[in-house]
Amino acid sequence: MSVPARVAQPDPRAFFSLFPPAADVPSFERVAGDAVPQPYRKLLVHKRHMTVTQEAFHGDRVDVRILERRLVGDFYARKILLALHGSGEIVQFGIPRIDLRYCSKPVREEILFGQKPLGRILIEHKVLRRIEPTAYFRVTPSAAMVRWFSLDRPCTTFGRTGIIYCDERPAIEVLEIVTPE
Repeated sequence: MSVPARVAQPDPRAFFSLFPPAADVPSFERVAGDAVPQPYRKLLVHKRHMTVTQEAFHGDRVDVRILERRLVGDFYARKILLALHGSGEIVQFGIPRIDLRYCSKPVREEILFGQKPLGRILIEHKVLRRIEPTAYFRVTPSAAMVRWFSLDRPCTTFGRTGIIYCDERPAIEVLEIVTPE
């Protein structure tokens, strides 16, 4: 299984192609950041880690649940859910694709260990980071997302793509989709 050198930005479908057969791709419609309604705007239209944003919004720490992962050379991608620590409620789906060459050995080891959300790892290791959203999307969840989000039916939600610069290097490309409110 090869992980492409770069994910085509800002096409969110490219993130799903990292995990063939990519049968769980939702439908996406690109929207401007100022067209993202609340509370999704508060959750997505900013330059902060989603880990921190979700924890502040929900008043609880989030834990990571890895659905799938791929490591090819120095490129690591994982399909994840963020769940509230206390209730286990899923608050976000995501796919980060990480160029591990831009990570110190301790950061790389902790990322590959898979026990903490990526944002928390970078913060705890005091990695100088800058988050640049590249696009926002209206999302209709796939059947898999309906299950992950514990929905009765697909409900419109929103997401974003972005790049996380670590020490001013484009180390992480990310797709983040929040659970419908």
